[in-house]
Amino acid sequence: MKNGNRTERPAWRSVNGVFLLDKPLGLSSNHALQRVRRLFRAAKAGHTGTLDPLASGLLPLCLGEATKYAGWILDAPKSYRATLMLGITSDTGDGEGTLVPGLPFEGDGTEIEAVLPRFMGPGQQIPPMHSALKVQGQTLYDLARRGTVVERAPRDIHIHALTPVSLEGACLTLDVTVSKGTYIRVLAQDIGVALGCGAYLAGLRRTATGPFQLDDAVTLETLESWSETQRDGILKPVATLLEGLPRVTLERHQAQSLQRGQTLAWDGPAPEGACRLYDGEERFYGLVQYDGAAGGRWLALRMMGEAMGERT
Repeated sequence: MKNGNRTERPAWRSVNGVFLLDKPLGLSSNHALQRVRRLFRAAKAGHTGTLDPLASGLLPLCLGEATKYAGWILDAPKSYRATLMLGITSDTGDGEGTLVPGLPFEGDGTEIEAVLPRFMGPGQQIPPMHSALKVQGQTLYDLARRGTVVERAPRDIHIHALTPVSLEGACLTLDVTVSKGTYIRVLAQDIGVALGCGAYLAGLRRTATGPFQLDDAVTLETLESWSETQRDGILKPVATLLEGLPRVTLERHQAQSLQRGQTLAWDGPAPEGACRLYDGEERFYGLVQYDGAAGGRWLALRMMGEAMGERT
């Protein structure tokens, strides 16, 4: 909203939850986050890892108290639908680079199904120069644009699933689920090498991040058309960021003590590692951890604000 030459800021408010955005092509994750934040008038907002401007699809965004727990989903597997163009290579691995004809792909689906299992499971991958990784404070992308190539250490990755969807001429579509830090365009290039024809990543759409699915995501256009009540109603509970972690249920007064930063003596069974804390009314309080070395006590790791206990 503009007033003369000034752009007025919305009246920020406390709103908590996870919004699943269907990010369009061409928009950076940060620009998408700021647009969503303004629409919700959220006092705090953050994302759970960026999605390249050349990719579309699922981008979970954290509002309010959810920003405290965004880090727990950064390591979650991510799924994509990837479109590879066979028989052409790119110096960036995607459509933004210089395209060079390779050898025509003369195989069929049988040959592709024979090659893909080579990439399954744990492995290593060298990050591309055209990426947002930083070396001595400079992004690789900026260095690459200046013609500078630096050595990059290989990174451990894991490809959990790699399934062919269709082959239409030289256009190969795959569904892939990968670990954090996996570059799909590097995978596309490697598949092209394995097929003997070269390939580049022509399109990418994220379909899942951890427990979140693209089917539940909302476009910016739809979000803009909704009332604030409708927007708030689509938010996922903060605790959905932590699905998969063990849960602990305590009495409400015990949970509130931990929420205030106190410790709680405990002589019963307890799971290992970080646990989601609830009371008997299914109210989520945050993350706690049992410490046997401290005489058997629950310790607060990261808690919801005292006024923010969340009913799930």
